[in-house]
Amino acid sequence: MSLFGAASGFGTGGASMFGSAAADNHNPMKDIEVTSSPDDSIGCLSFSPPALPGNFLIAGSWANDVRCWEVQDSGQTIPKAQQMHTGPVLDVCWSDDGSKVFTASCDKTAKMWDLNSNQAIQIAQHDAPVKTIHWIKAPNYSCVMTGSWDKTLKFWDTRSSNPMMVLQLPERCYCADMIYPMAVVATAERGLIVYQLENQPSEFRRIESPLKHQHRCVAIFKDKQNKPTGFALGSIEGRVAIHYINPPNPAKDNFTFKCHRSNGTNTSAPQDIYAVNGIAFHPVHGTLATVGSDGRFSFWDKDARTKLKTSEQLDQPISACCFNHNGNIFAYASSYDWSKAQADTLTPALHLPPRLGWCILGLALLPVTSQTRSLLC
Repeated sequence: MSLFGAASGFGTGGASMFGSAAADNHNPMKDIEVTSSPDDSIGCLSFSPPALPGNFLIAGSWANDVRCWEVQDSGQTIPKAQQMHTGPVLDVCWSDDGSKVFTASCDKTAKMWDLNSNQAIQIAQHDAPVKTIHWIKAPNYSCVMTGSWDKTLKFWDTRSSNPMMVLQLPERCYCADMIYPMAVVATAERGLIVYQLENQPSEFRRIESPLKHQHRCVAIFKDKQNKPTGFALGSIEGRVAIHYINPPNPAKDNFTFKCHRSNGTNTSAPQDIYAVNGIAFHPVHGTLATVGSDGRFSFWDKDARTKLKTSEQLDQPISACCFNHNGNIFAYASSYDWSKAQADTLTPALHLPPRLGWCILGLALLPVTSQTRSLLC
């Protein structure tokens, strides 16, 4: 399979692909900045799956666009293609074979972007903005799962305009994650539901939220057998909950920790508290990254209950993050997240910290260095 084939118009590269070069953003860690970041806040990031040779990064923004870059071994980023919605793009994901990208938008639709033909078609419709999107590859079915502010979770065969299944949610979908055979959906009013996806999707358990404030992000983690076993849940109160689905000792195994606060977390002094905007687990070592409205990212060891590293502070929030499929690249997006309502905003950026050595700022890429790798392992 030839991705970004000549007939598609992909592969021309250069800043002209998206119309602008990398902006001169505040970059205290000198992380690699992605060329031609979106023109408005970046809400979601996703790296290509292992089935696809190389590394490709997708970002969705409040400029209504979805952009794709190739990330080379040197850290250089090459703009490859983009697609548009008629509203802000809130979530993105890949098909397991890397040939398709799925996008969710405030325009109440989800689209499937064929990267070989560079064509995007609508595959889903809701009655309110679509907040989350995930591709499910099960032994007996494949579908796209969308969560919306219309209080529904829908499952779509991409060949049909009607959903395969519709599950009602107690409230608006705020965030979700999926690693087969488990999905977790967090809603408004602190709702939290776990779904099992074997045979066909169904509700497995409703969980009383371990957090006292609005849910912001959720990420599933795996056990040593590489099976999904629990999740990390972040809130607007600068706190993350680690929750196992079937722990031997719930009172001991499940816990919460403070993060993304001024003056550190071990102090009785007054603190500024910031939202946790994103959580990502390292695909090999199981350590996790959090990013927040304080403009920092941190790495944590949940098993040792220890903070491994915190970045220097950027001049605007970090709105999203992700690892590539083998954990060698960490990408983060710095852009305004409306945590202070209407405000003078700075230019969004994507960054890749040096190779994990990589990160993304604005959009930046952070590589995992030998020192960083020892912290993550």
